[in-house]
Amino acid sequence: MLHKLQVGETVRNLGLEGQMQKQGTPTMGGIIILLGILIPTLLFAKLENIYIILMLITTVWMGVIGFIDDYIKVFKKDKEGLAGRFKILGQVGLALIVGWTMFFHPDIVVRQQVTLPTTNVSPLEVHQKGNAYYFTQNLKSTMTTIPSVKNNEFDYAKFLAFLGPGYEKYALVVFLFFVIFIVTAVSNGANLTDGIDGLATGTSAIIGVTLAILAYVSGNTIMAEYLNIMYIPNSGELVIFAGAFVGACVGFLWYNSYPAQVFMGDTGSLAIGGIIAVFAIMIRKELLIPLLCGVFFFETLSVILQVSYFKYTKRKFGEGRRILLMAPAHHHYQKKGYHESKIVTRFWIVGIILAVLTIITLKLR
Repeated sequence: MLHKLQVGETVRNLGLEGQMQKQGTPTMGGIIILLGILIPTLLFAKLENIYIILMLITTVWMGVIGFIDDYIKVFKKDKEGLAGRFKILGQVGLALIVGWTMFFHPDIVVRQQVTLPTTNVSPLEVHQKGNAYYFTQNLKSTMTTIPSVKNNEFDYAKFLAFLGPGYEKYALVVFLFFVIFIVTAVSNGANLTDGIDGLATGTSAIIGVTLAILAYVSGNTIMAEYLNIMYIPNSGELVIFAGAFVGACVGFLWYNSYPAQVFMGDTGSLAIGGIIAVFAIMIRKELLIPLLCGVFFFETLSVILQVSYFKYTKRKFGEGRRILLMAPAHHHYQKKGYHESKIVTRFWIVGIILAVLTIITLKLR
């Protein structure tokens, strides 16, 4: 259909081998990914589950922002697409919706231990650990999980402990700040990674499988207790969404692998990044993102360092100098003569290693 509609990619000549042959390859294929996520989720997930509702909102919201960007590029023939400030505004808007809902919605709780000063409670509810007695209950919380430490719960509100007594009432501000930062960073990281055939799609599928595992153990009371991680009631339903996400990515990869028959465009890459970020935040594993999304992180860092160093040297020496031959990093390796397929395969291998390390953090303390 995209072929028929002549939704062709306009390729800028960056002097990369085989690049101009991609001219006219259909873009906006992210629509295929979005449908591959939305249809199975609507068919199989519990639609009254607040976690599923937020993931559906994230998918559509970020997909629409990416679609507008692609539409301007393809049909309006404007290579710049949607202005960067509007993309950021859209990402911040989504982060505010997600953060606000997580903070106030009564169904989004975590099960926490409450230590008792006395055993004057129904013995059915009380557990003993050493000399201490405690019982568990579902509480509203801005807690998250710190990887690779034994006492692994951290409250975002503690960033404001220096304010003295009553600092907890400002927890929402800190929580929203982190949600905005994570959603924006991961979404743009996925967008930067989508530069060569199959790179972003394959890497995202690997991340999706890992998130499904993390969602399963977080939403299963027995597994959560065994692994000593936060139990999040009703979050197990996210495994269905993660399954749809992985299926959509792998299905799309069939056509996006080298030589690509279709590109996902910003419709796909912005949505994928937003989905990964919001999913990780909801299962309270967002601090694992730098490790799990290490490929995205590396690509983003390569651009930041390249641009910063270029500006610094231009100001100091009168001419800009570069650290890499070209940014993002995958283009640097292309310039060095590596074939697209070899770069993508090696990035996938790194992605798999990082995914395994992420899962290992559940036990490595």
